[in-house]
Amino acid sequence: FLKEGGFEMNRIKTCVSLYSLQCEFMAGTMKLEDVFRYMKELEVEGIELLPDQMLHGTPEPSEETYAEWDRLVEKYGLDLACDDIFLNTNLYKNRELTKRECVDLIKKEIVMAHRLGFKVIRLVSMVPAWVLEPVLPTAEKYGISLCIEIHGGLGFDVPKTEEFLQEMLRLNSPYIGIVPDASLFCKRVPRVITEYYKQVFGTSDEIVRFVDEIFARGSDLFSEGKGIDIYHVPGLSEHIVNKEADEAYAGNVFGFENRDLSCMDPYVKNIQHFHFKLYEMTDEGEEYSIDYREILEYLHKHGYDGYVSTEYEGNRWVLPGCEIPEKEQIAKHQKMLKKLLKEIQG
Repeated sequence: FLKEGGFEMNRIKTCVSLYSLQCEFMAGTMKLEDVFRYMKELEVEGIELLPDQMLHGTPEPSEETYAEWDRLVEKYGLDLACDDIFLNTNLYKNRELTKRECVDLIKKEIVMAHRLGFKVIRLVSMVPAWVLEPVLPTAEKYGISLCIEIHGGLGFDVPKTEEFLQEMLRLNSPYIGIVPDASLFCKRVPRVITEYYKQVFGTSDEIVRFVDEIFARGSDLFSEGKGIDIYHVPGLSEHIVNKEADEAYAGNVFGFENRDLSCMDPYVKNIQHFHFKLYEMTDEGEEYSIDYREILEYLHKHGYDGYVSTEYEGNRWVLPGCEIPEKEQIAKHQKMLKKLLKEIQG
């Protein structure tokens, strides 16, 4: 990459979350090595892993599992961008984990991430802020950053997320950060979701038009409903035709926000990874719902040096009987990102 004054300039790098190939993996049509091989074919720079999904024994895999992971990493030479973990508080049928158990579990995840070779952990949205201080010494010891996912419907202005952000600022550690998710920045409702609800559940054209008009004027159901629920969205009830199907559609769309990028301004220096959501690539080579040129230009302007990770979720909205185009969609998304990065970064 170009250097200026003898120093390497900040650079945005491409990445794919292996979660994007979950249907191929879970169906057994792609093993983990097949996934690695496909990432190499796409010439992505980094990968993002969900150990709960793809590594047996998480968060304490066997030495055999580690050895196979090491072999794949060495063979395919992909950067290890981010390790996605969950705080599974519901491991037991009769109770939730205690605070001490939660802290111990996160510490195990940190040790595993280090052993796998990652430097960044994505904490799933809504992980409580109180875990940070007791696990921070372990994160520092192993050189692992703990970054909360800021996701549409679970992000800014949601109390638990705001508590995490305030604790992050209070602790002021390079080992605590954020992972924004592009579901915060949907200009339109993903078309694949609308079509799925209409064809499978019978969602009405009336509620779809109502929601589309809200997005067209630069807002979203989350904002209109004050972050509470769809029943606080002014006028929504008047556009309900098929009650169950229409309310289910609106409830799902509540998690897609249409925010301005400036919402990241106070925390831009804390961004250590970024989920580039993918619902549908169009024939024109653009993501249907999200303006990725705008986001990449914002990150470039603010000197972001890290990965932007394709995270395909259109797979869950493929109509019954149709093939799930995970590999095709990922390839198109990566092609778009590389083209935009070349234009923006040079």
